[in-house]
Amino acid sequence: MPLSWFRAEQFRCLASVELELDPAANIFIGPNASGKTSLLEAAFFLGRGRSFRSRRRDSLIRHGQDAFVLTGRSSGGVAPVMLGVRARRNGTDWQAGGAPASGVAALAEQFPAQVIDPEIHKLLEEGPGRRRRFLDWGVFHVEPAFLTTWRRYHLALRQRNAALKQGRADSDLAAWEQELGASGEELVRQREAYLARLRDPLRTIGEALLGSPITLVHSRGWDENKPLLEALGADRGRDQRYGATQSGPHRGDAAVEVGGLAAKDHVSRGQQKLVAAGLMLAQLQIQEEERPGRSALLLDDPAAELDGENLARLMSAVRAVPAQLWVTSLRSDIRGLPERGRMFHVEQGTIRPD
Repeated sequence: MPLSWFRAEQFRCLASVELELDPAANIFIGPNASGKTSLLEAAFFLGRGRSFRSRRRDSLIRHGQDAFVLTGRSSGGVAPVMLGVRARRNGTDWQAGGAPASGVAALAEQFPAQVIDPEIHKLLEEGPGRRRRFLDWGVFHVEPAFLTTWRRYHLALRQRNAALKQGRADSDLAAWEQELGASGEELVRQREAYLARLRDPLRTIGEALLGSPITLVHSRGWDENKPLLEALGADRGRDQRYGATQSGPHRGDAAVEVGGLAAKDHVSRGQQKLVAAGLMLAQLQIQEEERPGRSALLLDDPAAELDGENLARLMSAVRAVPAQLWVTSLRSDIRGLPERGRMFHVEQGTIRPD
């Protein structure tokens, strides 16, 4: 199971909570502003190193405190692994297996959490940056070389952009373009291989949720009739005017379609939630194929903006994915909740088992 035990200290309204978790489903019931979403946010931070609600780490630290601490026991591998995060206002410390970790990647391998929350429709509505993060998170879990490739590309990108801003000579730009072109082509190859794996799960889940297949249409981020190295050379004059590299996988996208039509323009807000949820569920399915028993799905107020029929479809699709569930709700009688699991009551930042 992903987490068998979890503790959060000084995280938002949660002064100190400690949970023994069910391997299948954990249901958190309580009124608005009781701390339910904060709990999911804390669990998400343990596995992803960021919040799904705020970009400001300081806002996550409980008022009057200097840091928050998150600890969990991952039991999905051969042996249990302790994970830990201590986030201060000026930095974050990570631990995995009782030893310091250089970053969140070591925790993400042990506890790859996904979240479906009332704002998930932004995956369709917002710009390509959010969809690139979704795509790269998936590639990270199936392609061992991805993180190295991603770092190579972004290091070369930063260096070329710095050279552009400094007005450096074409020969200096060309030196970075070699590495940028090679790592960028490899990054796109990895993304496209992952998209090919997503195709069948998305088709199946889309039919179950919406009666139409969900597809992702990939844009590489440059003229696809040219190698990236050639495109960078051709675009050099424009890049010098802008002071930044305009072509490459950092400009790519994965546009979402339902039944061949752009999802953000042709489906309702409630259906957008189903489409975005379908993307997360397909990604979870592949994560579990690669590393069984580690994934968790954090489902925040699933009834929001969904009628009874669509909620039942969502919960049916959720139950079909072999991931540990963390579900929050105002009420315990959500249609389609798993029959087995553990229920908790949340009130004013305290959590107690039923």
